[in-house]
Amino acid sequence: MFQAKHNHLMMRFGKLLVFEEEREQFMSEVNSSNCNQACEGCAASCADRKAPQDLKIKLHPRSSVKHVIGIVSGKGGVGKSFVSSLLASELQRRGNRTAVLDGDITGPSMARVFGITDKMYGDGELAYPAVTKSGIQVVSANMMLDSDDQPVIWRGPIVGGVIRQFYQEVFWDDVDYMVVDMPPGTSDVPLTVFQSLPVEGIIVVSSPQELVGMVVEKAINMANMMNIPLLGLVENMSYVECGECGHQIKIFGESHIDETADKYGIPVLARIPLREGYAEAGDHGEIETLIVPEISAVADIVTKAA
Repeated sequence: MFQAKHNHLMMRFGKLLVFEEEREQFMSEVNSSNCNQACEGCAASCADRKAPQDLKIKLHPRSSVKHVIGIVSGKGGVGKSFVSSLLASELQRRGNRTAVLDGDITGPSMARVFGITDKMYGDGELAYPAVTKSGIQVVSANMMLDSDDQPVIWRGPIVGGVIRQFYQEVFWDDVDYMVVDMPPGTSDVPLTVFQSLPVEGIIVVSSPQELVGMVVEKAINMANMMNIPLLGLVENMSYVECGECGHQIKIFGESHIDETADKYGIPVLARIPLREGYAEAGDHGEIETLIVPEISAVADIVTKAA
C-alpha cells in the first residue's frame, strides 16, 4: 500500500514537472506583438511588462509555515548542510516546530544526516514530509528516489519546479521555522528560492580559505541584489583545538571572514571548529544529538529576526 502511494506521488510530481518545463518554454516564446497589456496574471517575461511580477507562491491551505530562513554558500564543501541541520535541531530543542526543506536537489543530504530512510508518499492532494525523532519535518529529493545512489539528472527548470512543489505541495504542519538548505552558488535554485519563497533572511556559510571568501561575496551580492536580508556569516572548520593545551590550530590558514563582514556591514555569528565526532554524527544520522555550542548564537539571531 505504501509503495503504491509512493509510486503515485512520483508519477504526479513527474507529470507536473514536465508540464511546467513545457509551459515555461512556451511562455518564453510568446510574441510581445500579441500582448494585450494586461500584465497582471501574465507569466510571460518581456520588455513590455508594465509592473514588477510577484513570483511568490502560496502555501496550500492545509499547510502553515511562519518563517523561512535560507542557508547559502558561495561554493560547495564548506559545511552548509551541516550548519542547516544544526540550526534546525537547535531551534527544535528550544520548543519551536521546525522543518527542513532540502533545496540541494542534485546533492541531497538532509535525509541521511537526520537518519531518515522512509520514502515520500501522498494522499492524492499533498505529499507528506518525514518526521525525525525530535519532531523536525524534512523533505529531501532522496526521499523520492528508489535508492540513495540514484543520480538526479534534471535540467534547471525541473529542479526549480521541484523546489516550488516541495514548498507548495507538501503538508507542512504548523511550522514555526523552515530552514532551506540551498545548493552552493548563485544559479537556478537560489534564484528560485529567493523569488518564489517568502525568505525572511539568509545565513551565509564560509570557511577560512581566502578563495572561499572571494566566492562567498558573490552569494552576498546576489542576496543584496534581490533585497533578501543578510542575517550574518558563519565560518565552519574555523580551527582545530589542541586536546592538550587548548591552542587553536588554523589548518586552513588565517581567517578572512572579519574582512568580509566589515566590508558588507554584517555580523559574524559563529566560528565553528573541527571537533571529533562531528562527521560521525552526520554519517550515522544522529545530527539531532550533536550539541555544538557555537550554533546557539545563530539560533538567537534567527529568532530575533522573526
